[in-house]
Amino acid sequence: MNTFLGFGREHVERHYRKTGQSVYMLLKRHVKEKATGAAGGAISRRRNGRVFLDLELNRDFNGDEYECEDEAKLVIFPDHFEIPLPNIEELPALVTIACDAVLNAASAYKKQESDSWDEEIQVSKHARSLRQQDNGVRIPPSGWKCQKCEMRENLWLNLTDGAVLCGKWFFDGAGGNGHALDHYKDTNFPLAVKLDNITADGADIYSFDEEEAVLDPHISEHLQHFGIDMLQMQQNGTENGHLNTDNTESVRPRVSEWEVIQESGMKLKAVYGSGFTGIKNLGNSCYLGTTMQVLFSIPEFQRAYVGNLQRIYDYSPLDPTTDFSTQMAKLGHGLLSGLYSKPPMKSELIEQVMREEYKHQPKGISPKMFKAMVSKGHPEFSSNRQQDAHEFFLHLINLVERNSAGSENPSDVFRYLVEERVQCCQTQKVCYNQKVDYLMQLPAPIEAASNREELIAYEAKRREAEENMRAPPEPVRARIPFTACLQAFTEPENVPDFWSSALQAKSAGVKTSRFASFPEYLVVQIKKFTFGVDWVPKKLDLSIDVPDFLDLSRLRGTGLQAGEEELPDLTPPIVLPEDTRDDSMNSSDSPDIDESAAMQLAEMGFPLEACRKAVYYTGNMGPEMAFNWIIAHMEEPDFAEPLALPSFMEAGPSMASLGLAATPLDNQPPEESIAILTSMGFPRHHTVQALKATNNNLERALDWIFTHPEEEEEEASDDLLDMSDIMEPNDNTFSNANTNSHSTLSPDQDASGPRIKDGPGRYELFAFISHMGASTMSGRYVCHIKKEGRWVIFNDHKVCLSERPPKDLGYIYFYRRLSSC
Repeated sequence: MNTFLGFGREHVERHYRKTGQSVYMLLKRHVKEKATGAAGGAISRRRNGRVFLDLELNRDFNGDEYECEDEAKLVIFPDHFEIPLPNIEELPALVTIACDAVLNAASAYKKQESDSWDEEIQVSKHARSLRQQDNGVRIPPSGWKCQKCEMRENLWLNLTDGAVLCGKWFFDGAGGNGHALDHYKDTNFPLAVKLDNITADGADIYSFDEEEAVLDPHISEHLQHFGIDMLQMQQNGTENGHLNTDNTESVRPRVSEWEVIQESGMKLKAVYGSGFTGIKNLGNSCYLGTTMQVLFSIPEFQRAYVGNLQRIYDYSPLDPTTDFSTQMAKLGHGLLSGLYSKPPMKSELIEQVMREEYKHQPKGISPKMFKAMVSKGHPEFSSNRQQDAHEFFLHLINLVERNSAGSENPSDVFRYLVEERVQCCQTQKVCYNQKVDYLMQLPAPIEAASNREELIAYEAKRREAEENMRAPPEPVRARIPFTACLQAFTEPENVPDFWSSALQAKSAGVKTSRFASFPEYLVVQIKKFTFGVDWVPKKLDLSIDVPDFLDLSRLRGTGLQAGEEELPDLTPPIVLPEDTRDDSMNSSDSPDIDESAAMQLAEMGFPLEACRKAVYYTGNMGPEMAFNWIIAHMEEPDFAEPLALPSFMEAGPSMASLGLAATPLDNQPPEESIAILTSMGFPRHHTVQALKATNNNLERALDWIFTHPEEEEEEASDDLLDMSDIMEPNDNTFSNANTNSHSTLSPDQDASGPRIKDGPGRYELFAFISHMGASTMSGRYVCHIKKEGRWVIFNDHKVCLSERPPKDLGYIYFYRRLSSC
């Protein structure tokens, strides 16, 4: 009753011993079957007359046959003296007020839901009174086009007159020319529905008058007016309410991706016990559940968190809800203890069979507190929207890295070095670099599909159907050999803005990547997603024959080869701070800015000058990086001011050849680069140190931060870092110390140290995560994990033995290294 933190029975004693807090409130909810009257009907009554706790009621006990009773007591430690509540007579007034406030408060999770980006959608005031024109308009199942332009994406159907018009550019990237809004201004017809999102469960509806997304309880009737039958969609599983009567194959539709991945229609046997506990879906949280199921099937993660459970609990902070290790240990214990995955009692089974309602499923564990902690401050993961499991995996690895200083870092099992070879196309000279990575991204070359002729024929039929406004043909899934994906990975990649030190100018270059080391666990992501014209990630329909055993030994890097000539060790032009600009700089000089990326951001509603600065300060690394810069700098007073053009220092001999440090001047990084890294949550002194060690290269600096935990560096170099801002540029003593202490990884260093677990490149598949749906922003995830020689499917809280694991439809694959013979 002091910190208002909640604890289970097995942990409250530990909290009392640690803090000395002795007054706790005991909250219980009792669920029981209702008493049955003489006529056989349930008597609807509760012994205490009310349910006052704001707790989530298990849906299995949410029917008319059960009732709930809530109980509250004050418990005084260490004697466990109990005082029933309410108790106005025996308790001081302040204590009574505090107890009432706790009992009447909304739960923390409901408060969190109100803070999420997804606000509750209200019923439109126009829904019941909407008058539709009887103009004979019928909407075809496909081939839609804006009536005022050529747009075929982001189309909206006006529910009054049936006009099909395009939307406008919104913050989420949905594209169009705004003709639907113009139509409303001309006609005052308020409601429109997004055409490509109509399903049997509902549709996306927007009210131009109310200027927000709304609900329409009569949407089925309103769509029926234009020939779209939602009831028919529910019965027949067709898209947009239309039956394909011309195609005889519609009677036997292709088995959908959803059915194959979830193994629908098969009698899957449920499994129970340690390692077979499901995770409840909190609403679009399956990306988190599947990722954590796979991670906690890895011994290193089990040992780091569950193996050290008692130590982590004993040394957790006073508020364990904010501690990463505590929440990881709690989640891991829930998954591996077996306490939340027990088979039903025989008596329960007999009773359910007698009632003909056998539907026992393990309840699984709810990761609400874990999700709240790992997603705090993240604009996407803190929302209730579906997310990309690949991005969440990297986000979690980032958190593991930050919170593993001074202890075992389980994410090291994924860590490996990539050897990048860049060749100048004009001089044919090369340079080799190494960077840290945790995940191998494999391209999926459609042109290498084994059924290429089928795909070409399908595309021709699809276009013909679209032009003639007929139903589209049955989709054809591309079948791509895994060897073709590996071949595409090894292909050279163009680097058009490569700065060649041999030419001392920008030149075309080509880059190839190899493994400088092999990780203990290899994570392979198939690049299934691309961006549509509306900037929404869309998934390619692919089937890839991913092997159970994988040998990547031939992809190990070899370093500089005989006959290759290295590019000179010269520094590229350095952007000087604004106060050192050359006053004589020609006013016609312009910075190198990707104007197309700036325009894409400007179309989202941001000031053009701010977008140009964002693209410039992120080194033309694309709209996504620039967007992050915008979010981090929106509150600055000069956010929308024009970009101040810096001057450039002429390239020349390397500073090392002049007897100075390997970095120019005092290597004080640009404030823009520091701001980008600090906006990601890293301390300023650590980002300064990283940029100095990597010659102000943002990408390499980010890798450097992960390879040099802050705590380790502080012990040896805090004093030097604190002096870096005041020492003179030509202080050779400081420059030499900085160069020797903080150099980046290079081939002649010990790359197989404690952070890199190099070994043979031979692997065995043990898990994969699959995505169902058209985009990372929608759909669902399930995962399959091989345990005790058997494949097991984890589908939210349901855990069953897999009969036919769909390994060809996976999105992220997890391999473990084979022990050398």
